[in-house]
Amino acid sequence: MKLEKIAELVGGKLEGDGSLEISGIRGIEQAEAGHITFLSKKTFLEILNRSQVSAVLVKEVVDTSVSQVIVASPELAFARLIREFHPEPQPKPGVHDRVVVGKNVKLGAQVTLSAGVCIGDDVEIADHVHLYPGVVVGDRCRIGSHTVLHPNVTLYRDTELGSRVILHAGVVIGADGFGYTLDEKGAHYKINQIGRVVIEDHVEIGANSCVDRAAMGTTLIKQGTKIDNLVQVAHNCTVGEHSILVAQVGLAGSCTLGHHVVLAGQVGVADHVTLGDQVTLTAQSGTFRSIESNKVYGGHPAVPLGEWKKYVTILPKLPELARKIRELETRLNEIENNPSSR
Repeated sequence: MKLEKIAELVGGKLEGDGSLEISGIRGIEQAEAGHITFLSKKTFLEILNRSQVSAVLVKEVVDTSVSQVIVASPELAFARLIREFHPEPQPKPGVHDRVVVGKNVKLGAQVTLSAGVCIGDDVEIADHVHLYPGVVVGDRCRIGSHTVLHPNVTLYRDTELGSRVILHAGVVIGADGFGYTLDEKGAHYKINQIGRVVIEDHVEIGANSCVDRAAMGTTLIKQGTKIDNLVQVAHNCTVGEHSILVAQVGLAGSCTLGHHVVLAGQVGVADHVTLGDQVTLTAQSGTFRSIESNKVYGGHPAVPLGEWKKYVTILPKLPELARKIRELETRLNEIENNPSSR
């Protein structure tokens, strides 16, 4: 593909030879002749100038002999070019002869149902949906157009997926929430979970993550949210639009997250907590209190990030401070018990 065509595709301004033939796309440290890369920081300029790369996506013109395409967001333009050079494989539509289909199932156009797929009764599957081998779809589920369910995904009954949803291998949507109460004999008595899960458009959920059905009502994942591998979303949670939940995050029941919330790896959120819009919790943080919008918190229990940084700085010094305090206490006792030493 000619570089001038690439500039047109990403809406960029060309600085250099537009007739260059670009054969591939690579990261800055792997790029070779014929490739295009992107420059995220000027600190990588030295690496760029040592490479044999043919073209680079930049936010502004930089000091290099490499042909440049100036765009508002080099990383976004790079991501779009990856799709251009390496499009996702498109399955051949059709229903495998080893698919089990229940009663009153509605299939849209260009649907792909792979071997071992099992579909319950009264299910609706829209156009261009792809179900990989081993997918199980429970009764009364709804799946929007262009949605992809990778191998061994399970949708329990009454689950609703929007359009262009991606669920990776082993995801479980709609399993029972973790709800019990004690009976007269002190045994755990299961509370039947009679709600459902709704996942809106453009949501992606990583491998082996779980979103539990509501006890009553709906567990809701709003549009554009991205959830990493091994994440637990408990019953009756609401996750706001375009939020990010990184690996091993755990949300207890009835949490509410605003839009563009970011929970880094292994964050824990206690039940009935509300996180406002654009809240960020740093890795391994834990909170049992609600947090206002536009805040960044860290630690366990989570506090404003500036405070947490102070705690982390002081923490390694505590043994030495404790030793000095003991020495001072000993000296003070000596003075008090021996007036002549004053």
